[in-house]
Amino acid sequence: MATEPKALEDLFHDTLKDVYYAEKQILKTLPKMAKAAKSPELKKAFDTHREETEGHVERLAEVFEIIGKAPRGKTCDAILGIIEEGKAVIEEYSDSPALDAGLAASAQAVEHYEISRYGTLKAWADQLGLKDASKLLAETLAEEERTDKSLSALGKTVNAAATKKAA
Repeated sequence: MATEPKALEDLFHDTLKDVYYAEKQILKTLPKMAKAAKSPELKKAFDTHREETEGHVERLAEVFEIIGKAPRGKTCDAILGIIEEGKAVIEEYSDSPALDAGLAASAQAVEHYEISRYGTLKAWADQLGLKDASKLLAETLAEEERTDKSLSALGKTVNAAATKKAA
């Protein structure tokens, strides 16, 4: 009995489940990163992004609704690996002046993963004619890109602070 090959719609749905799971894991991790951060600005950035991430989860639920599927996650090994790397930074550098630099770098790894996923999902939504989904995904993509730029700017500050304290 031959099975029908999977289509772009299936890949879109699978990737949507992947990023939904990732966002839920990020929601659990951001408070831990905020607690570990020494820089008040970095703590605030993590708190702000947690609030944004709640909105990302809501938008993803809307995209699921648009395609007629229940919002459900699928284990995302990539985000789990990135989160584990962030946990290692917290454990290994907790007493180090480089902690905040490591946290900012870990957060950017998460952002870059999300940017790649949302960019791809938006392109596929466009290809599939899912205009409303595309708009929602574009909105989240823009927020992720702004967060990445903010982390880059903040990274310069925490990197400089780590260098001064180490000298």
